[in-house]
Amino acid sequence: MSEKKKVFTIAIGSGPYTEERSYTMLRFAYTALLEGHSVNIFLVEDGIWVGKKNQDPTTYDNVGKWLKDVIEEGAIVKICGVCMKARGMGVDELMERIEKTTMNGFLEMCVNADNVIFG
Repeated sequence: MSEKKKVFTIAIGSGPYTEERSYTMLRFAYTALLEGHSVNIFLVEDGIWVGKKNQDPTTYDNVGKWLKDVIEEGAIVKICGVCMKARGMGVDELMERIEKTTMNGFLEMCVNADNVIFG
């Protein structure tokens, strides 16, 4: 008998190039997707910068590319609109297939998850 696949909701609250936390969360998400699990990602606080398009770091692994790969593998990605407004980020700066939402959207992701991880 095979193990039931899980739904993970991952909240990323750390910026992409200040700590490794967002990179680690995306590596976890990618691994879970490859194992057949479902993944929802909520970008919040400084983690909203993970969803910014056209990232091109020179001394770090490209977190934007990791997020794009995770989306292509089937992850649902939403971003906190209040956090975007506070930081002056517009929806035109987001990578494709990222949906702006509120805490209600995050709550829905958590209610429907088997596991919630905040990194």
